[in-house]
Amino acid sequence: MEQTFAIIKPDAVSSGHTGAILQRIEEAGFRVAAMRMVRMTKAEAEGFYAVHRARPFFDSLTTFMSSGPAVVLALEAADAIARWRTLMGATDPGQAGEGTLRRRFGSSIERNATHGSDAPETAAFELGYFFRGLERVGEPVPAP
Repeated sequence: MEQTFAIIKPDAVSSGHTGAILQRIEEAGFRVAAMRMVRMTKAEAEGFYAVHRARPFFDSLTTFMSSGPAVVLALEAADAIARWRTLMGATDPGQAGEGTLRRRFGSSIERNATHGSDAPETAAFELGYFFRGLERVGEPVPAP
């Protein structure tokens, strides 16, 4: 089993899509190992998205991500990172495949309903940013 990190972004939460997205997550075979609602400060959003600090969209992204409540999740499944990225769809909802979360619930590249880790190292950082080990149920034990 692999764990990945996911966010139901402020646009999806404020639009009342949290339940539908959680249902799709469970229907796709993911186990929710941890979940909580957060309201990031601008500084917390800047820390989380620090890898994008030099990108032109950094300020608008961090402003958006700190604009309202979001739901953060630790998801578990075999090949969780790749499977979650497939379920989310392309970053641009207009380019996302039919049946993906971003196609269904997103409205723009920035307001695209969900976030997900893109690699094991990213997942480790992102999970650690929002969850302490004891908050994650069934957290995998690191290899010796």
